[in-house]
Amino acid sequence: MSRIEKEKGIVQLMISLYCSKKEKNDGEMCPDCQALLSYSHLRLMNCRYGEEKSTCGKCRTQCYKRDMKERIKAVMRFSGPRLLFYRPFEFFRHLVK
Repeated sequence: MSRIEKEKGIVQLMISLYCSKKEKNDGEMCPDCQALLSYSHLRLMNCRYGEEKSTCGKCRTQCYKRDMKERIKAVMRFSGPRLLFYRPFEFFRHLVK
């Protein structure tokens, strides 16, 4: 699995966790979270660094629009620590990167 595909999986996991726990949406994601997921996948697919990319927080080229950047940061602040309980392997893999 490519690095971009792994990043997409982590982002999807974090947004799903955020939507289900913080926004109390069971089952399907709300339209706002679905839009954020689509936007983040589009940004990852078009990343200029490709497979050599670092994490988006450490990237020197910020490609997210300001409002989307704030939303994804809120999702990651909420979901990041909770991954330890819901997906411990993914948590440690993400932490090591």
